[in-house]
Amino acid sequence: MKRGVKSALLITVGILIAFPIFSMTYYTMVRTSTPEFCSLCHEIRPAYMAWRTSTHANNAQGIVADCMDCHLPAPHDTVNFFYAKTLHGIKDVVSHFTGGDERYDRAVMRERVYATLDNSQCQKCHRNILYLPDNRGAMLAHRQVLYPRPGYGYRCTDCHSNLVHVDVTFYKYKQLSAPYRAPGL
Repeated sequence: MKRGVKSALLITVGILIAFPIFSMTYYTMVRTSTPEFCSLCHEIRPAYMAWRTSTHANNAQGIVADCMDCHLPAPHDTVNFFYAKTLHGIKDVVSHFTGGDERYDRAVMRERVYATLDNSQCQKCHRNILYLPDNRGAMLAHRQVLYPRPGYGYRCTDCHSNLVHVDVTFYKYKQLSAPYRAPGL
């Protein structure tokens, strides 16, 4: 067999094998990246219900920030996204099948997640945090987050720790509520 024909045959076989594997992997990632899928585990169900009543899922603008938006790197950072999603998935499955629901303390888990949450996760959606013309104090506070002095760095969750995964018994519609005030440091 000639070298060119052999190379073409190997490339064709490689494509025929790689394409279905890539397609199945992508399909699996998309199907397992929904809040409804995350809530299938009974350990996560209370966090899902708290998220549903939060402003990240229920707001006047109709914008929804789901599990992936906060808990995983941006999908365009493909390698880190796949790595983090796989790591989270394995951890959750192992915890589910080894009795993790008995050791699952939501307050402890929330603090653990807040400790690892990077400001860039919030800034994927909240990009324009310096333009708040009606609230000079918030603009100055956000400047401390974006341009911290050495040793004085703040994280979004230092002030905004009560927005998501807080149990409420009813939907709080933004248009019917008082303006938001962060609890601060």
